[in-house]
Parts: sequence; structure tokens; C-alpha cells
Amino acid sequence: MTAIDEFDLKILTLLQGNGRLSNQDLSEMVGLSASQCSRRRMSLEQAGLILGYHARLAPQAMNTEMVAMIEVSLNSHSPQTSAAFEAFVVHDPAIIDAYKTTGDADYALKVAVAGLVELNALMGRLSGSATIGHLKTAVVLQRLKEAGLVAG
Repeated sequence: MTAIDEFDLKILTLLQGNGRLSNQDLSEMVGLSASQCSRRRMSLEQAGLILGYHARLAPQAMNTEMVAMIEVSLNSHSPQTSAAFEAFVVHDPAIIDAYKTTGDADYALKVAVAGLVELNALMGRLSGSATIGHLKTAVVLQRLKEAGLVAG
């Protein structure tokens, strides 16, 4: 697949809002036949433009009602320090999103835990790592928009 057109973009946008749409549903919304929508969806998947389909869960379903944003500054920028920190991030289930950033912090983490006790434990795991120089944490008071969708 070389380029996406307006139909592909509309399919991607609709699937981002509801990954359970059938090809028939898509065809009615996009203005193509169901078979054309099916072929286009498969092409978009094969091109790596659709990375997966996921269920959007209520926070209480997974007992992760507390969300926090954590800025992390490493104590060194050596490849070994970065690799050790990134390995920690990949394996800790409380960390749901992680980004390497520019600016004051080296990384930005989005974490989800049951409450303050679990957040404190995560902060202890992070602080106990020899790779961390500084942490700055902000607890989320209200979810306004997540994954591009209005939180409900």
C-alpha cells in the first residue's frame, strides 16, 4: 500500500472510534461496498496502519481507578542506563504508556493503579532503581479524554 485516500482515512477514523464495526457498517458510513471495505481494511492492516483492536475498559474493571503522570529524569544518559530503565518500564504492569521525551524530563509515564498505596509502591520501585535521578508525579483528578475519545 503506497498511499491512503479519503476512503481509507474515513475507514481508519471510524475504526478508531469503534473497532467492532462490521464491513457492512463501514460500507454504509463510507459509501463503498462491504467487499471493498473488507479489502481496504485488510490492506490497512497489512500495511501496519491498523495496529490492533482493543476493548476500552472502565477503570474499575481492572482496579486501576487512579491515574498519574510521572516525569522521569535519568541520572545518566548512557546506553546502559537507558536500556535498564526501559526494561523496567516494559515489565512493570502499572505503567500503561511510556514516552521518551525532550525537555526537562527524559521520559513521561502514564500509570494506572488501584490507589495511593499502589502508587507509593510504584514510586518506591522507581526510586529504588539506580537509573533514576529525579521523579515528578501528578495525580489525575479527572479523565477528560483518553485514546482520542471523550472519557465517560
